[in-house]
Amino acid sequence: MGIDDSDGSSPDPESLDDSTQTDLSTESSASEGASDTATDEDSESPSQSIEDMLLEFDEQDGLIRDRSLLDPNYVVEEDRIVGRDEQLQEVTKMLRVALGDNRPPNLFLYGPSGTGKSLITKAVCKNISRICDSRDIQFGTVEVNCQDLDTLGVAVYELAQQAADEAGVDVEVPKHGVATKEKWDELYRIINENFDSVVFVLDELDMLVGRRDKQDPAFSRLLYQLSRAGASDDLTAYISVVAISNDTKMMEAVGSRALSSFTPEDVHFDDYDANQLQSILRRRQDAFHDGVVREEVIPLAAAFAAQTHGDARKAIDLMRVAGELAEREGDQEIREKHVRMAQDKVEKNRVLEVVRGISTQKKLCLYATASVAAQTDGGTARSTTGYQVYQYLTESIDADQYHQETYVNKMKELTTYSLVDFERRSHGPSSGMFLEFQFGERPETILETLREDSRIEMVSTDEVKSVVKAQVRNEA
Repeated sequence: MGIDDSDGSSPDPESLDDSTQTDLSTESSASEGASDTATDEDSESPSQSIEDMLLEFDEQDGLIRDRSLLDPNYVVEEDRIVGRDEQLQEVTKMLRVALGDNRPPNLFLYGPSGTGKSLITKAVCKNISRICDSRDIQFGTVEVNCQDLDTLGVAVYELAQQAADEAGVDVEVPKHGVATKEKWDELYRIINENFDSVVFVLDELDMLVGRRDKQDPAFSRLLYQLSRAGASDDLTAYISVVAISNDTKMMEAVGSRALSSFTPEDVHFDDYDANQLQSILRRRQDAFHDGVVREEVIPLAAAFAAQTHGDARKAIDLMRVAGELAEREGDQEIREKHVRMAQDKVEKNRVLEVVRGISTQKKLCLYATASVAAQTDGGTARSTTGYQVYQYLTESIDADQYHQETYVNKMKELTTYSLVDFERRSHGPSSGMFLEFQFGERPETILETLREDSRIEMVSTDEVKSVVKAQVRNEA
């Protein structure tokens, strides 16, 4: 019961089939009694080799001039950073004490995905590093993304590896088979021997949950150990920890010991609006050759990204994919149609990436809730209605059926992927409290992607729609 990993973006093989057919046709029509003295045209192969095709593409000018500007993680120049003057100033002022060989404060940067948290941190640290080099101060930035780190031990080793890479040395303990304390000791050794000052950047820190049998989540224990080491003799270098999270309530889950030693300065990042997104894209428009981006392209890409929490990463991705689609079609300009095609592709790719790894039960919960949202005016779904549809789905495929509380908890867990969000609602004393789910992507895209699961595909879409309509009528 796997999900098809294909997103439909592979090159169309028809052109290869045509050339292959031409080869076969040419061979079959050749006379067996042909003269030994063949002409030059007869001796040349009519098909184009892979190398020739690659070199031909390499020689084309294309539409994209500088692909790095279309990478959301690329650290751009300061004049390309838009709409974040206040946050840029705050982070710079607090980290700049590293220039005087002093310990900067710890920071907690929070706000929706794609709002500039990582970009600004990297930009400030890059400038600090450049100035420190001129002052003979050994400054380092040790950055990890915690999304794919499942335990504290793995996270500590990754920090040691990144610190070693920054210093140009080797990690002298194995990744597996040693106690976490040995990994901590190795991290401290690398820092103390190679740096005067270090900023640890822990991106998407809330995703580092760790083992469920521990009282505090792994991110809380990581913050405690790093901040305590910075105040003790374990580290002789000055260190600062920048915790970055999309979850505004992450600090509520941090244990009291960690909170008392971490004590960060908070910096909030709000959504970009459509005008700010347009400015961001215009500052990167020189990623393309002159005159290839039609006037309507940037406003449309910004509008699409503004619909999903003002995510600058999505806006930049849309421009990149639109440019690539136009190149593949051999167009000389990037047009509105390419942005709309890119929107469909980016949405589906993102949803596919998320749902590929979630359990069948979460898929059923998500499918039921998205089915309701797809048929409501506001694109939202009540938890009570979603659960009724979930019950129908589990009965249809003979799957285990959870209680409503568990269904709600599964949906809450999906908020960490930024696919769905929720608010508590009440329509009077008689209706009681319920959760109302809103989707970051179009519910139709989520439904289409989930139906690539063979078990969900067994369920009739028409029957699901009928069940949803009946339940929505009962809401009124």
